[in-house]
Amino acid sequence: MTCRKVIVFGLQIHTNISKGVLTIAMSSQAVQLHIQDHHVIMDNGILQVTLSKPGGIVTGIQYNGINNLLEVQNTETNRGYWDLVWSEAGSVGTTGTFDVIKGTKFTVIVENEEQVEISFTRNWNHKNKHVPLNIDKRFIMLRNSSGFYSYAIYEHLKEWPPFNLPQTRITFKLSQEKFRYMAIADNRQRYMPLPDDRLPDRSKVLDFPEAVLLVHPIEPEFEGEVDDKYQYSCENQNLQVHGWICMDPPVGFWQITPSNEFRSGGPLKQNLTSHVGPTCLAMFLSAHYSGEDLVLKLKPDEPWKKVFGPIFIYLNSAPDAKDSLSLWEDAKAQMMTEVQSWPYEFPASHDFPPSDQRGNLSGRIRVQDRYVSDTYILANGAYVGLAPPGDAGSWQRDCKGYQFWTRADQNGYYSINDIREGNYDLYAWVPGFIGDYRYDETINVTAGCDIDIGDIVYEPPRSGPTLWEIGIPDRSAAEFYVPDPNPKYINKLYVNHPDRFRQYGLWERYADLYPEEDLVFTVGVSDYTRDWFFAHVTRKKDDGKYQSTTWQIKFRLDNVSQTKTYTLRIALATANVAELQIRVNDSKTDSPVFTTGVIGHDNTICRHGIHGLYRLYTIDVPGTLLVEGDNIVFLTQAMSTSPFQGLMYDYIRLEGPSTSIST
Repeated sequence: MTCRKVIVFGLQIHTNISKGVLTIAMSSQAVQLHIQDHHVIMDNGILQVTLSKPGGIVTGIQYNGINNLLEVQNTETNRGYWDLVWSEAGSVGTTGTFDVIKGTKFTVIVENEEQVEISFTRNWNHKNKHVPLNIDKRFIMLRNSSGFYSYAIYEHLKEWPPFNLPQTRITFKLSQEKFRYMAIADNRQRYMPLPDDRLPDRSKVLDFPEAVLLVHPIEPEFEGEVDDKYQYSCENQNLQVHGWICMDPPVGFWQITPSNEFRSGGPLKQNLTSHVGPTCLAMFLSAHYSGEDLVLKLKPDEPWKKVFGPIFIYLNSAPDAKDSLSLWEDAKAQMMTEVQSWPYEFPASHDFPPSDQRGNLSGRIRVQDRYVSDTYILANGAYVGLAPPGDAGSWQRDCKGYQFWTRADQNGYYSINDIREGNYDLYAWVPGFIGDYRYDETINVTAGCDIDIGDIVYEPPRSGPTLWEIGIPDRSAAEFYVPDPNPKYINKLYVNHPDRFRQYGLWERYADLYPEEDLVFTVGVSDYTRDWFFAHVTRKKDDGKYQSTTWQIKFRLDNVSQTKTYTLRIALATANVAELQIRVNDSKTDSPVFTTGVIGHDNTICRHGIHGLYRLYTIDVPGTLLVEGDNIVFLTQAMSTSPFQGLMYDYIRLEGPSTSIST
């Protein structure tokens, strides 16, 4: 008989394998809380978590024979902590004062054999210089659980000063010696460079400080690679588990987010995950890939309260080093267990409602576009969500409230469960169709309610039949041509990878491909997967300055009704300090048919994204500007002081004049 210890779904078990029979015995130790002068320790026999008192900084995590999974060379306040960035009301931009949140009062909330929950609070008053928030950080350990939970309650009272909050998160800095392998997704895993490889004598800073070229790394295998934390960003909808693996002994450290309800910006919002450090993040609020639109701004006399989390820090181990990578599969299984357990029943704060204090909503969504089909179209895979009341599409800029999203099935049916009480608008968007849907009536969700919305119909913007189209309306530029990177700037993870757009420096490749003349796309001849560059960027000139670029769409019309109006619809996947000007058949005219004005602070281009905030424009094109035969639409990106100014298209369509369609 052999005996070994493993971790299964967060439980400490011992497996005895004899004649093919597997027996499981759970650890019997109760959860214990040890309170010292300056520290407090949670211990359930599987792991020990040490926190500073009353600060509530995680200073140590002991597990599987490792005395501390965190970096002991760092000061205690720089190991595991909640932090935020804030600025005075009226400030512009996405920066501010960085604050590691240190509690001033420690309280035991729950202490029994099954559970410990402890609180570290910091209350605001006019005498201190902190952000005007009451902050209550909570940590929970359960019996037989191979990990611990953390959540926080932020509260701003009506009479307090207004302020901006660009970012808040949890940060863990793991042992540099132990944790070298990072995993974000099945196809996004790799051994990572060391933090010392980013020091000035070992690296070269590239066009922005987060990106460095590893020139003299400690381990030669990383020489010539680019390291940049933004290459490891991920959409909220896919960001449920990520972390690091130590190979000796084989141990995994995982951050599991079982719900997106407390994250800002909706399911497509991109956030940081893990990066060289080794650093593991739980991002709740950030302006990345969106800019100031996602900076939380509290107005004078505006009360606000929100619960961030709980998130789960999960630890697992394998019996042998050769099984180390299986820890990722186990972490994914544990993530599913946490998702199915949401909302948790065990948090003791009345600000976190359990399932029986929440409501449910269901319905079906269909699409009506008579230029595509005479009958309703099933909204297969539609994104349907509840978010604070606002205009259609406002959910992607929301950062104060809670959001609840799901995907419709192939017939357009959807259900959203365990919704916090409150007033919401119902929003949706359907892959394959442009625009945003918003239900006409605000929905009041109460405890125990089951709301059936019934059938809703989305009528996407449409004036006439499609004359031509470029791209796929999916809010991403991923279907367009993404070039290979300059060989000098490679991240080996993304070679021959579906996310090839995450390579560094791709904006420079436009000038390599189009050194003198700009992109020309001929409808019916060109292929947007090969001939439409994924980002409309500037071109660097020999003098080091940048110039605007003008793309052309050439198309032929056999018949033109000069008394009618044609419609050009342009959906943008992102924009960064850009101005898109549209001209038709005359590139020299001073007055464009349309201009967006200066738009966007998404920073998607330099941060290796493929989308930021979605924008949809409708441009009326008088028939008098068109001719029978060959026509050209000129797309000018007019802003040109930086390599990172530009935009990405999601989808472009020219519609003919409206025609009568029988119903």
